[in-house]
Amino acid sequence: MVAPSGGFAFRRAPLLVLGVASLVVAVYAGLVRVGWTWPAVLEGLPEGHGALMVCGFLGTVIGLERAVALGRFWAYGAPVLAALGAVAAVAGLPDALDFHPGVARAFFLASAVALLANTAVIARRQPALFTFVLALGVACWAAGNAFWLLSALRPEEDARWFQMQPLYKTVFWWGGFLVLTIASERLELSRVTRPPPAAVALFVGTTVVLLAGLVLMVARLAPGVRLTGAGLAVTSLWLLRFDVARRTIRLQGLPKFIAAGLLSGYAWLAASGAFALWFGADLGTLHRDALYHSLFLGFVFSMIMAHAPVILPAVTGMMVPFTRIFYVPLALLHASLLLRVAADLAAWLPGREWGAMMNAVAVIGFFGVVLGSVVMAKRR
Repeated sequence: MVAPSGGFAFRRAPLLVLGVASLVVAVYAGLVRVGWTWPAVLEGLPEGHGALMVCGFLGTVIGLERAVALGRFWAYGAPVLAALGAVAAVAGLPDALDFHPGVARAFFLASAVALLANTAVIARRQPALFTFVLALGVACWAAGNAFWLLSALRPEEDARWFQMQPLYKTVFWWGGFLVLTIASERLELSRVTRPPPAAVALFVGTTVVLLAGLVLMVARLAPGVRLTGAGLAVTSLWLLRFDVARRTIRLQGLPKFIAAGLLSGYAWLAASGAFALWFGADLGTLHRDALYHSLFLGFVFSMIMAHAPVILPAVTGMMVPFTRIFYVPLALLHASLLLRVAADLAAWLPGREWGAMMNAVAVIGFFGVVLGSVVMAKRR
């Protein structure tokens, strides 16, 4: 979806800085939340971990990617609003990271609406199944943020259905946003393998199941979570079967690395679907931790690591030469996530804490490796 890098480069750097800053703060907040006894710096910072990661970091960088693809000044509204939401959250407007009465949430919702408008323009320019699914993914982000904002604005005594939507239901909508965004882009690339009509129909059916699960979850938690899990699991199987990564894994260099990141990420997507089917409404802290991080760390960050050497040059104009060192943070991500998920299932808290610490090292270390690769390329 990214067009070749062109103008507006001077507008991208501050947004990239804010996006990466959101990532760093989110990682720190996650480590405090998981049990590391470090100063929380701001009241309520640990509770903002997920929002800063998904809406702050990913909302900014995905919005920026989409704006570069459109090549229009107005398209940068989406990443700007996401970055402002992250700033509002950390700055505490007006009550630290409790987000009350919803200032940061309002920015994030506005960003999702702006991104949906950008994606609608892309779908109009290139009407196809994958652009339609891309728009559906952004609509999931907008819906989740709308539920989240409404729950902040309604008075506590007004127990309407949308006021009673807890954050963990919103997180599933965020997951739908990211899964459909990635699946749609992989569907576009699957044209290389020419999947049969039955495979395309299966993709459509899987998308419908995933969306139906998210909608059902609003009213009925257990069947909604399980139906969503079925959608995640079948989506992973579709990607494992029809994605071009099955062929490019046999190549060398960057194509092989990208394929390794994709295929390992699909395995974690299958795991998150299996956990949703298993847990249902039993979403205690440890179960949520295993499910969420299988999805957002194992799947989403595998996709980020796999695509970064291709996406970053288009967005920033800087080349990211591939080296085998890229495999180190990718392998550490998966090994540490295995430790963390196993510790969650065994209720072994020290293992969970150390798994989270190594997760953080893998994520931050990957961006360090990318930066080092860029610097070395410039020196050469």
